[in-house]
Amino acid sequence: MEGEVYDFSLVMGLTDFIPVFLFFVSLVLLQRDLYNKMPKYAFACFAAGTINIFIAGFMKALWKTLYAVGVCDFQVLNTMFLPTQSLGFLLAGLGIILMFNGKKKAALAVAAPTVFKGTMVFIPMMVLGLGAICACLGVLAAKMKKKGLIPVFVLCFIAYMAMGYLSSRGDNSAAANWIEQGVNTLGMVLLLWGTLGLHRAGLREFELE
Repeated sequence: MEGEVYDFSLVMGLTDFIPVFLFFVSLVLLQRDLYNKMPKYAFACFAAGTINIFIAGFMKALWKTLYAVGVCDFQVLNTMFLPTQSLGFLLAGLGIILMFNGKKKAALAVAAPTVFKGTMVFIPMMVLGLGAICACLGVLAAKMKKKGLIPVFVLCFIAYMAMGYLSSRGDNSAAANWIEQGVNTLGMVLLLWGTLGLHRAGLREFELE
C-alpha cells in the first residue's frame, strides 16, 4: 500500500537478489535443455513465463533496495510483482505441460491486467503454474531414472507455497522479511539443485517417449 512503512535495510534488499540469480541460472538451464523437446508454441509459452518470473523477482528486489537506501518508494515495482509472477508461472506451467501432450488445442489464451490490486485471481494462477512445473520436472526425473530428484521438486513447491503464505500475512517487520527471503532462497536452491541434477543426467539429449 502506498504510504506504508517497511523495515527494509540495504543488506536485505541486496540479499533479495540471491534467489533471483538462482532462478535465472535455473531458467537458462531449463530453456537450453528443453528447447529441442517442445513444440515451438510450447517453448514460446515456457520461455515467456520463466522470463516473467525472473523479471517479477528482479522488480521486487529492486524496489526493496531503492526503498532501503532512501531513493524512492517505487510502488509500481511492488504492485507489479504478483501479477507478473503469477502470469509467468501459469505460462511456464502451460508450456511444460504442452511438452508432454504436444497438442495445440491445449493452448490457452491467458491475460492479466497490467496493475491489479486484488490477489485472489493471481494466487490460483501461481499455484497451478508452479505445481505444473514441479510435477512435470518430477515426471522427467522419473523417466530419466533419477527418482531421488522427485522429493527435491516436491520440497521446492512446498517452500514456495510457504513463502507465499508468509508474504500474504502483511507483516512488514524486518524479522518477517528475513524469514520470507530465507524460505524463498531455499525454494530457489531446491529448484536449481533439481535442475542441475537433470542437466547433468543428460536432459538435453534425453528422448521423451
